[in-house]
Amino acid sequence: MSKSVIDCDQAVIKFAGDSGDGMQLTGTLFSEAAVKSGNDLATFPDYPAEIRAPQNTVAGVSGFQVHIGKNKIHTSGDYFDVLVAMNPASLKANLKWTKRGATIITNLDAFDENALTKAGYDTNPLNDGSLESYHVIKAPISSLTREALADADADIRTKDKSRNMFALGIILYLFNKTLDSSFEYLDDKFGKKPQVAQYNKTVLEAGYSYALHAELTPSTIHVAPAQLAKGKYRNVTGNVATAWGFMAASERSGRPLFLGSYPITPATDILVELAKYKSLGVKTFQAEDEIAGICSSIGASFAGSLAITTTSGPGFSLKSEAIGLAVITELPLIIVNVQRSGPSTGMPTKSEQSDLYQALFGRNGECPCIVIAAASPSDCFYTAYEAAKLTLEHMTPVILLSDGYIGNGSQLFKIPAVKNLPPIHPPIAQAGDAEYKPYRRNAETLAREWALPGTPGLLHRIGGLEKEDGKGSVSTDALNHEKMVQLRHEKVQRVANRIPKQEAEGDENGDLLLVSWGGTYGTVHAAAEELRKRGKTTGHAHFRHIMPLPSNTADILGNYRKIVVCELNGGQFVNYLRMTYPQFAYEQINKVQGQPFLVEEIVNQILT
Repeated sequence: MSKSVIDCDQAVIKFAGDSGDGMQLTGTLFSEAAVKSGNDLATFPDYPAEIRAPQNTVAGVSGFQVHIGKNKIHTSGDYFDVLVAMNPASLKANLKWTKRGATIITNLDAFDENALTKAGYDTNPLNDGSLESYHVIKAPISSLTREALADADADIRTKDKSRNMFALGIILYLFNKTLDSSFEYLDDKFGKKPQVAQYNKTVLEAGYSYALHAELTPSTIHVAPAQLAKGKYRNVTGNVATAWGFMAASERSGRPLFLGSYPITPATDILVELAKYKSLGVKTFQAEDEIAGICSSIGASFAGSLAITTTSGPGFSLKSEAIGLAVITELPLIIVNVQRSGPSTGMPTKSEQSDLYQALFGRNGECPCIVIAAASPSDCFYTAYEAAKLTLEHMTPVILLSDGYIGNGSQLFKIPAVKNLPPIHPPIAQAGDAEYKPYRRNAETLAREWALPGTPGLLHRIGGLEKEDGKGSVSTDALNHEKMVQLRHEKVQRVANRIPKQEAEGDENGDLLLVSWGGTYGTVHAAAEELRKRGKTTGHAHFRHIMPLPSNTADILGNYRKIVVCELNGGQFVNYLRMTYPQFAYEQINKVQGQPFLVEEIVNQILT
C-alpha cells in the first residue's frame, strides 16, 4: 500500500532509552543519513555520567536529539516531533518535551511490570489512555530483532544489542532516508568483526521493512535538502572541530602542535581526535593528572610548540597555578575548558556556562588572560584557530571556553581551505640578534619575542619569579613589579585593537537587545528572530571576545532601551558587564539546570 508523503520544513527527533541501548549511536547514524540527504542539522547528546546507570530508571536514561531542516538550523530544537522510547523510563523522562500530536515509537516488549515500576508508573501508559493525544506506535522491537536474527549464530544477549538498529530502521523509513550511510558506518566500525556488522545490518533492514509493510503511520515525512553554499561539508562535533582548528593553526603558523592533557568529561574527545594525527606531526601526551598536563604544555611552549591543554571545570581549577606561570613567563598557551555543571565534580555530562568567573579572575595575583568563547559546534574550529593566533602573536595565555552542549553536539561544517585562513605570525627571535633582550616588547602589541632553545645568542632566564623589565633577570624591586603588572595587563587590553568590532544581528537599535555568549548563541538567535516576528524591535549581540571585550561594546549597548543578558549560570557575564560598563541597566535570564535554554523560555520571559 502506497503512503502519502508530508513535506516539512524541519523536524526534531529524540532517541531515548537505557544507557546501554545504543541511543548515541542510533542518533549519530540518523544524523549521518540526514546529512547525506542534504539536510542542515544540529544535535544534542544527553546521557548519564555512570558507565552503566541503573537500568530502567529515569536517572539512567540516555538520549540523542536531532533537529533537521531545509533551512539553517541554529538549535537542537525545543520540542520533539518524534520520540523513540525504548523503555518506560525514557518515555517518562521525555514526554514533557514531546509535542501534542507527535509520533511516539515504543519498544512494546520493554513495558513489563518490573520496568514500569522502576520508572515510577502505577499503570501502563500504553494502555491507560494517558497518551491519547499522541500517535503511539507499539512495536515489539526486541521480539522482532530476535526473529530477524533467528538463524544467526549468536546468543540472546548479543542479538538484543542490535535492537537499536531496528528502531533506526523505522525512523529512516519514516523520514524517507536510505540505509546506505548506516551500512557504510557499520562496515567501517565493525571492519574486524564482519559478522557483528552483518547482524546490525540485518536488523536495520528488518526495522525498515517492518515500517514499510506495517500500518504504522498514514504518511511518511520528507524534509527537503537545505540550500547550502557550494563546498565540502561534514557533520562534526564541537570537540572534533576544536581539534581541527588547532591543527590548521599549527600548519598556518609553522609551529608544531603539542597537547598535554588529562582525560575528563566532556573534553576528552579533543585529546582522542588529536591523537589520531601523529602522521601530521601532532604530539599528544596523556598525563597522570591535570597539573602534569598543563606543565608539560608550558614546557612544550618554551621549546617552540603551539601548546594546548584541555579540561573541564574541576581540572581547570587544578591548572590555575600553572596558568599563572604561563602568564608571568609570557609564553603562548591555550587552555581549553569544555564547561560542565558544577561545583566540584557536579554533573559531569551536563552543560553550563558557570566557569566564566574562574576564567576571568580565578588565579592568584594580577594575572590577566585573553578569554574567548565558541558559539556552536562548527564555530569551535574558528574559535580554536583564533585562540592560536592570539596566543602566538601576543605571547600570553588564551583561555578558550566551550561547553558540553556544543562540545558533544554536532552541526554541519563547511570545511575551509587552510590557505584561506588568516595568517599567523609568531614573534620568533632571530639568531645572532645582538640587541636581544628576553622582555623587549613590540611597540604595538607589547608582546615579547619568543626565543627558542638552542638558538645561538639567545640565552635567557625564565621562570615564575618576577622579572626585570627588558633584561628578564629576577627582580624584587617594587616599582619594577608594578610596571610589569601594568604591562601584562595592558598587553591583554591591546588585543581589543586586533579583534573584530562587536556586531548586533537584527535591529540595529530599538526596544530590546538580547546579549549572549558561548554556546547559547543558537537559542538566543532563534528567540530574537521570534520576538521580531511578534513586532518587537530586537537586536542580538553575541560575544565571542570576553577579555578584552570589543572596543565598541559600549556603543552597541547604548543603542537599545532594554538590555537582557541570557546565560546558563547565575549571572556571571551580566555582572562582568555591570563592572565594566556600569552606565547601563541590565536585566538577566538565567538557567542552571544542566540543560540548554529552550527558545520558548526566553521568548516567554521577555513577553511576560
